Amino acid sequence: MNHPAGYWHRLDDGRLQCDLCPRFCKLHEGQRGACFVRMREGDAMVLTTYGRSSGFCIDPIEKKPLNHFYPGSKVFSFGTAGCNLACKFCQNWDISKSRDMDRLMEAASPEEIARTALHWGCRSIAFTYNDPVIFAEYAIDCAREARKLGLKTVAVTAGYITPEARGDFFAEMDAANVDLKAFTDDFYVRLCGAHLDPVLETLKWLVHETSVWVEVTTLLIPGQNDGEDELRALSAWMVKELGPDVPLHFSAFHPDFKMDDLPPTPPATLRRAREIAIDAGLRYVYTGNVHDRGGDATHCPGCNKLVIERDWYEILAYRLDEHGCCPDCGTAIAGRFGQFDKPFGSRRIPVSIHRLAPGS
Repeated sequence: MNHPAGYWHRLDDGRLQCDLCPRFCKLHEGQRGACFVRMREGDAMVLTTYGRSSGFCIDPIEKKPLNHFYPGSKVFSFGTAGCNLACKFCQNWDISKSRDMDRLMEAASPEEIARTALHWGCRSIAFTYNDPVIFAEYAIDCAREARKLGLKTVAVTAGYITPEARGDFFAEMDAANVDLKAFTDDFYVRLCGAHLDPVLETLKWLVHETSVWVEVTTLLIPGQNDGEDELRALSAWMVKELGPDVPLHFSAFHPDFKMDDLPPTPPATLRRAREIAIDAGLRYVYTGNVHDRGGDATHCPGCNKLVIERDWYEILAYRLDEHGCCPDCGTAIAGRFGQFDKPFGSRRIPVSIHRLAPGS
């Protein structure tokens, strides 16, 4: 059943304009937005994927990637179908670009999702695999149910959302990893069908106007967004506009979707990008989608001692206290921390909502 959607208004010509993201799709009766999941039905907008998921998994929080948000903890992950960007290099294209509603395998209410996450001992719920902005009403309701049970929530997003909608959406989120695709508008237009400025505005707003913990990811694509001048500009902007404590992840591209003719990102490119960002003044810079223990490590900005050692999603050593402070000099590491137990590791465990007994 379709669910009423917010963030729209009627135009003088009778069309309905969706105000959720900067695409501002203008729809006649029966038309869908570019995201495919928001549709005009009669004289209102509806969300066609409310309560329907592409599947549920338990992941390490480091996979989102979030390295400074309760490290080592389990996160209950799910997404739906569709996306409001058109990235030619999408790494989850079979879900985010899906037009086949049969891919939505499990129906689940927000209450069932929160209860299942708690049952499996997860610390948080992540809205991921496709961008949760497009299923905002569903994500918001899930986050509210999660909060009732003491669970945190995470948005893995491209940050392509309007000022009108972002206040409601991020008010329910505890953390976000924002995918900064590149640092040129040309890249966004050519390869994503979008624009850069709305993403930068979302990032500044999140860091300075909310309590959401924010980390940033940039997928480096050979010959497209990995030039040293662009990486210097991106890093300098982050230091100036977001501050030196927002973690930045440089992730490796692998050939996929409409860009399967390019080579994977060389590890040397990731290491060089990390050097550039650290030289610019960022304190926490990581490499992703490769085995790189040096690039995965967290060092104390006060004394430079190793405080968290990782290998991909595995935590090999953890030396912070429950407040996230360095044991050697007492410097607080930026992030959200708590009592550190045995880390979950790199496992990925598919789960079913409906295998739980009612009320469990």
